[in-house]
Amino acid sequence: MAEVRSIPLKKLIEAFDLKVAYAPEGYEKIPVTSSNLNRPGLQLMGFYDHFVKDRLQVIGMAENTYLDTLGSTFRKRAFKMFFAQGNTALIYCRGSEPHPECYDMAQRFKTPVLISESQTANMISSMVTYLSTQLAPMITRHGVLVDIYGEGVLIIGESGVGKSETAVELIKRGHRLIADDAVEIRRVTETRLVGSAPELIRHYMELRGIGVVDVRRLFGTGAVMDMCPITMVANVVPWDDNADYDRMGTQTLYTTILEVKVPAVTIPVKPGRNLAVILEVAAMSNRDKSMGYNAAQEFSDQIDRHFAQVLSEQENGHQ
Repeated sequence: MAEVRSIPLKKLIEAFDLKVAYAPEGYEKIPVTSSNLNRPGLQLMGFYDHFVKDRLQVIGMAENTYLDTLGSTFRKRAFKMFFAQGNTALIYCRGSEPHPECYDMAQRFKTPVLISESQTANMISSMVTYLSTQLAPMITRHGVLVDIYGEGVLIIGESGVGKSETAVELIKRGHRLIADDAVEIRRVTETRLVGSAPELIRHYMELRGIGVVDVRRLFGTGAVMDMCPITMVANVVPWDDNADYDRMGTQTLYTTILEVKVPAVTIPVKPGRNLAVILEVAAMSNRDKSMGYNAAQEFSDQIDRHFAQVLSEQENGHQ
């Protein structure tokens, strides 16, 4: 089950270098739970139907200019109604100084008021992107996540099957490690998953017989990434002579993670098989399929055309 996410307001303030104009005691721990932001133009005019108080509120140039046209009495009334909703926080953009009436009502209702030096549209765009990742539904899966030719390949399988050893070989071949052993998977959109490593074990890898190694220090910063989209799942299983493995690949199989369907392949391993090379080919093939080209389907169609032509020639020969 996906974990319900929130981040403390302090983390957002640090990430966007926001100035604290006013904040009540303990404001650092106030949870931010929505990735959406709201510009309260209608609310400052008194319209609160369908208002969502959990969203961060943003005062841009238009809202600020409107507030400047109001007298002090009307501004105080507007801010009193606004802060009475129980908002998470209010952010003034473009470095604008909050109105005195804003300070008064913020203190009365104990709501943080922050200032951003950024332009309104730029700040909203960046903050929505940031919050969409931080607050996305998340689960943790056992496996290894590697970026192979730009494809995020999640390698799963039983312990001891060789996932980490394969990741090392892939790193030596120029690919990049995102996570080993534990992969945090977030659904950032309805169709897109992003994987990363828990902060405690980021860039570290465990190899049986050697122990824990720091991949970034051993192979350089070019050998690691903090996160990447997950575009394919590779299930590595021990070879079974009695199992029926897909040899053509005409049909794309999927696995579902956080209600998102991800292309999946099952790769059997036995001594002599170079799993790193196989995963490279699988990643390139997956990219081809995502761009509308399926080599297995083309090969199948070519076989069908060949037999159709042979049959046609045989029928013509009998006539």
